[in-house]
Amino acid sequence: MSVQRRPTGWFARHWPQFITNLPRYSVVAFVHIMVVVLWYAVTATGLVHKLILPSPGETFATLTQPQYQWLENTMITAWEIFAGYCLAVVVGVLLALLFSWFRSLQTTLFPLFVTFSMIPKIALGPLLIVWFGYGIGTNVFFAFILSFFPILITSGRGLREVEPDLLDLVRALKGTRWQIFRKIQLPGAMPYIFSSMKVGAILALAGAIVGEFVASSQGLGYLMIQVQSTLDTAAMFMAVILLSVLGIGLFSFVTLLESIFVPKDARVEGQS
Repeated sequence: MSVQRRPTGWFARHWPQFITNLPRYSVVAFVHIMVVVLWYAVTATGLVHKLILPSPGETFATLTQPQYQWLENTMITAWEIFAGYCLAVVVGVLLALLFSWFRSLQTTLFPLFVTFSMIPKIALGPLLIVWFGYGIGTNVFFAFILSFFPILITSGRGLREVEPDLLDLVRALKGTRWQIFRKIQLPGAMPYIFSSMKVGAILALAGAIVGEFVASSQGLGYLMIQVQSTLDTAAMFMAVILLSVLGIGLFSFVTLLESIFVPKDARVEGQS
């Protein structure tokens, strides 16, 4: 008599969840399709001039025009977003951990970060150009500074929300700071860290584009500024679509990681 083994692995564990969420995914896909249909219908009737709202066909036709260098500009913007975002996650979580270990450090430095976060980031553009010049470095820094502070705040909250009894127990057993972090703080803070990472993913995209608007000679943001002078709204719409794809891709990747490392009932929704 053969015994049927249950499938194991990440896919097997999450397949039932995917089936459960299938109606929600279908609704999301349907809404996006209806937006495209409405877009096509509005432009087909001629109620709106194509200079204001180009048709979907005209928009996607710009992908075949080599002067826009879509692949190169998209890859540059994607790199700026990813590099600035990863830097913000690493620095934000590490600082949050240090603040949870050394309260005097938090008392000293945290007000400075709050003050810096209040500065309009666009106002830093001229200074960053002097420091880094025009190019990728400035745009990466813009992505970093926009996404860093929410990650620091929310991750710090998760690392501080530890049951005092657990801390007292580990300290009574002569546990080190690293053991406290690995066994108690990190598991409890993971929902908050991933929640902050999702917010940071959105802000990193905005930061990279702001950087390309003011201090770049390449990338999708720079391309939008260039085609603005020729009133090529079809290319501008295409750039916006590609930016949306990049943002959705990064956000979905973080959500996938969250589904792997954080149980569903422990996730923090709507935290920033």
